[in-house]
Amino acid sequence: MDQRPVLWHLSGMSTAHPIPSFNLFGETTVFPDVVHCEQFFDRAAQHGWTITPHRHDQMAQLFVMGAGSAEVSVDGASQRLTSGHFLFLPPHVVHGFVFAKGSHGVVISFPTSVFLGLAGEGGQITKALSRPFLGATTEALGALTTVLARLFAERGGFRAQSLVSTAQAMLSLVAEHSPVDLSEGADDRLKRLDALIAQHMAEGWSARDYADALSVTTGHLSRLCRAATGQGASSYIETAIMAEARRLLAFTRLQVAEVGYRLGFSDPSYFSKRFKAKEGMTPVAYKARFAPEA
Repeated sequence: MDQRPVLWHLSGMSTAHPIPSFNLFGETTVFPDVVHCEQFFDRAAQHGWTITPHRHDQMAQLFVMGAGSAEVSVDGASQRLTSGHFLFLPPHVVHGFVFAKGSHGVVISFPTSVFLGLAGEGGQITKALSRPFLGATTEALGALTTVLARLFAERGGFRAQSLVSTAQAMLSLVAEHSPVDLSEGADDRLKRLDALIAQHMAEGWSARDYADALSVTTGHLSRLCRAATGQGASSYIETAIMAEARRLLAFTRLQVAEVGYRLGFSDPSYFSKRFKAKEGMTPVAYKARFAPEA
């Protein structure tokens, strides 16, 4: 199976918002990898080495330039990514690229659940990774990039766990280069919402519960979500929950009902209904795609 979703392809854009917002795993395949690794030329070359501005609402990305260069637009500001350097992009950042023809390197995509899994005492790492920044690729980061690319291409029995642990080690190294002053105040409310969703997903919180936790009204929370992603609060929260549902269905042996319970659905049939509405198939059919071959 081709495991390379078209994360950059223009057909994946949402028409509900003037800036395209791509799905976590693209729209040309249902494969829900826990981490995605792709060579620049796999996608950029198909579009004349130009990637138009877009954003990812439930995903952070790391671009590691091996050779060549790229002119990068990050939230409207121009930067230059050169050989031996990396660019880190947290969720929600609008970004586009014009690569020098023939540039090579990798882009690694980290779903929010993997990204937020780094949060420890005080959330210092996730705070360090709350803004986009450039940095020099150290020997250790380069080595881990090679390891992750190899793990991504393999099909070992503990592939998902290996990918997640390697990805989080990489993010920890990247965080060391962060320009963020860790003595600053709390992250903005959308990043706090992401953290709350990860923390309370199993409790079936409503948009109002999240709004209360952030000390805003439900309407204001929806305006914050819509301004950043084109989705209202309820849709934004459900998108994050269904992304986790895909990973649990694909990478664990949990039964469909248990996945639903873990994501706050007390009624398995309602979970199936919502999953089908979002994914276009039932969770049973989705899970069957990843059953071991006889």
